[in-house]
Amino acid sequence: MLLLAPLLAAAQEAREILERVEHNMRGNAFYAEMTMETVRPRHTTEISIRTWSLGDDYAMILITAPAREAGTAYLKRKNEIWNYQPRIDRTVRMPPSMMSQSWMGSDFTNNDLVSGTATVHDFDHELAGIVMVEGHECYMIELVPWPENPVVYERVIYYVSREFYLPLMVENYDEHDELVSTIHFRDIREFDGRNFPAVMEMIPSGEEERKTVITVHSVEFGIDISEKFFSIENLTEIK
Repeated sequence: MLLLAPLLAAAQEAREILERVEHNMRGNAFYAEMTMETVRPRHTTEISIRTWSLGDDYAMILITAPAREAGTAYLKRKNEIWNYQPRIDRTVRMPPSMMSQSWMGSDFTNNDLVSGTATVHDFDHELAGIVMVEGHECYMIELVPWPENPVVYERVIYYVSREFYLPLMVENYDEHDELVSTIHFRDIREFDGRNFPAVMEMIPSGEEERKTVITVHSVEFGIDISEKFFSIENLTEIK
């Protein structure tokens, strides 16, 4: 027990850091408006997004532009993910096999965007040290999913700013422990009284000409919203 004590303390400290990060990034309930730009060697596409969340279990994402995608919506209710396609007026439940696929043609997966950014539950955590990232002192925290947890990545490393308790970089690794992608969080500014990264950039490993950039335009924390909002009926009606 004496030998295990330092390891248990480090795991607890890592968990507490990540809990603080999640609180700073989402709080209990929040609403945000943003755009997502998907960059490819020969073309660039952009969509506008509105998103709502309540804790870890509920999230809604609505595409508002361009016109051909407007009205497309995604809903997370605990372990269920639903998608509404207005062009065919059809709502479908997404199977677990689709969670690793590209979300809206971007470098983010369905799991990245729809399942949220929860890092506390279903993972083992280890505080691996303190390192410098782009001139900022950061906690380096390694996350390994529990065997029963159906996640896309086999290992994730978070670099958390000691100043803001916000992620500055996230590295995602596959089952061969090879780097799959890196997410950079930049331009920390104040939204609704909180510091928040205004830019999130996902870069696939070894594909520097490909990237997806999310730019946040507005965020509201602590919004008045309940579980009733996150219904399949509302998925087809939300504007």
